[in-house]
Amino acid sequence: MPKSGVTVIKVGGAVVEEPDKLEQLLEGFCAVQGLKVLVHGGGRSATRIASLMGIESRMVEGRRVTDEPMLDVVTMVYGGLVNKRIVAKLQALGVNALGVTGADMDLIRSHKRPRGAVDYGWVGDVERADGKALSELIYKGIVPVVAPLTHDGQGHLLNTNADTMAAEVAKALAPFLNVTLTFAFEKAGVLLNADDDSSVIPSLGHEQYLTLKEQGVIAGGMIPKLDNAFEAISKGVGRVVITNASDLQGIRGTTLE
Repeated sequence: MPKSGVTVIKVGGAVVEEPDKLEQLLEGFCAVQGLKVLVHGGGRSATRIASLMGIESRMVEGRRVTDEPMLDVVTMVYGGLVNKRIVAKLQALGVNALGVTGADMDLIRSHKRPRGAVDYGWVGDVERADGKALSELIYKGIVPVVAPLTHDGQGHLLNTNADTMAAEVAKALAPFLNVTLTFAFEKAGVLLNADDDSSVIPSLGHEQYLTLKEQGVIAGGMIPKLDNAFEAISKGVGRVVITNASDLQGIRGTTLE
């Protein structure tokens, strides 16, 4: 029996944190045909609320250092405020959404990132994701809305990169479903010129990616996003698209090969 298809859509915090953009995003998400999963960020809200609480935010190469006070903030913001706001809005649009973290149903287990040149604190590196349990939810007509938190099995929550979460969810689902992974954010796709949204690369292979990275054309936060994406393809994910959040159908943007 052929596997059903599922679309795993990761949306960045800059989109989910602005009311007008969030409304547009969720309408687009509802229009995506078939089975689907939404993975979200929320870093800007975490920074804002931490500041209101007198907690300093520290970032290293785009990654949030997560000490005990910051872990409390990201747990409240990612798993609570942002996640449940999205779930409530999807319910209003007729989507039977369920907000989860990696700790729920033991869906995503991580270990605390080892201390190196930087001590990232309570940041998790994913060890495994339970695609079987997640696929069973999806087949029941439930739409998981996944917050970027995992756990270590010892009672500790861990702040985990949302792009990584999306890729791990997609890889875990690949044995059970035909998976399309879409990274939706503010740009139109992978760009040859970061300041020119018309310079979208329509398709991108791994060798071309490595060349453009070496040349400095692809840099910054796009690198971990693409590393996660190509890893997902190598683990059985059928298609990866990087596009603007206004085009969740993946008609435009960059398709990875």
